[in-house]
Amino acid sequence: MTEGAVLLLGGRSEIGLKVAERLARGRTVVLAARRSGELAAETALMNAAGATGVRCVEFDADEVAAHPELMAKVFADAGPVAVVVVAFGILGDQELAERDPAHAVQVVHTDYVAQISVLTVLASLLKTQGHGDLVVFSSVAGLRVRRANYVYGSAKAGLDGFASGLGDALHGTGVHLLLVRSGFVIGRMTEGMSPAPLSSTPDQVADAVVKALRKRRIRVWVPGALRPAYFVARLVPQAVWRRMPR
Repeated sequence: MTEGAVLLLGGRSEIGLKVAERLARGRTVVLAARRSGELAAETALMNAAGATGVRCVEFDADEVAAHPELMAKVFADAGPVAVVVVAFGILGDQELAERDPAHAVQVVHTDYVAQISVLTVLASLLKTQGHGDLVVFSSVAGLRVRRANYVYGSAKAGLDGFASGLGDALHGTGVHLLLVRSGFVIGRMTEGMSPAPLSSTPDQVADAVVKALRKRRIRVWVPGALRPAYFVARLVPQAVWRRMPR
């Protein structure tokens, strides 16, 4: 990875912070999140990890019209940006989304529309810069969407396709996109849910992400056993698949 700052979009994300923590030493870290004045604990974590400086930026992913100006300012203020970790998102409430179209749209807007917006802006800025890494978090929930969480899964399906195409478009530009396909991650976002088979922790996801970045991979499955599992999953009859749990 090249020299430069680490930009984390989703400055409270457990996984995002674990990734940034592993990359922070000797770098400026920019934490972008809503209520950016309340990131004292996250700032302390980055400082403890060896960051040379931590900046907190007010960022609301859903305000897509603000993305171009805000990201341009972040890049101008932070100097060269080596790694951008796009880690914001919401799980949403599937039962509510089936009754309330506004909630369904909210999930898709945050997990898909806002991601497309900011990734398009970031790709342009990184291409102008001439180098940099983009980390995008997809999910196996989008590889074959299940009835149990189809609103969230559909957003991740769209994001996975968009990021795959964007990664190809960036080939040869000096900008590298890593698409992360993780399974159930045990953490704040899934608190209260029963862990699924082949679950992982934020630390395990972060370790896999950093290893994949250093090896210049374009995709990483976490855990790796999910890749053959989802090859088989595509062959499961729909009558069986629709009864699969989250």
